[in-house]
Amino acid sequence: QVQLVESGGGLVQAGGSLRLSCAASGTIFTINVMRWYRQAPGKQREIVAYIIIGGSTNYAESVKGRFTISRDNAKNTVYLQMNSLKPEDTAVYYCNADVQTTELTISNRYWGQGTQVTVSS
Repeated sequence: QVQLVESGGGLVQAGGSLRLSCAASGTIFTINVMRWYRQAPGKQREIVAYIIIGGSTNYAESVKGRFTISRDNAKNTVYLQMNSLKPEDTAVYYCNADVQTTELTISNRYWGQGTQVTVSS
């Protein structure tokens, strides 16, 4: 099995920064895609950014230029550097990953438990 554990959330003032981390552990052959989602109260979960194994990235329009996703393949960890935070960035942030547990198996998607980010105005 695979576990994802997020960390780094907290309370920050508008304009501030936070760095989220998500570490994957367990039986891992390779992680093809790692993503960050967020869910604000009363809203649907939305994708924030993703990064594929080769390093290509993509971002939601609302965070472009402010957030940066990166990964450390040796540590099976994905990061989300969040700068110029706004109150509307307040949400629970979740990571997920498409993980192959062996060379011969297809990827399965795993989710972390989430970490709260609160931005005060």
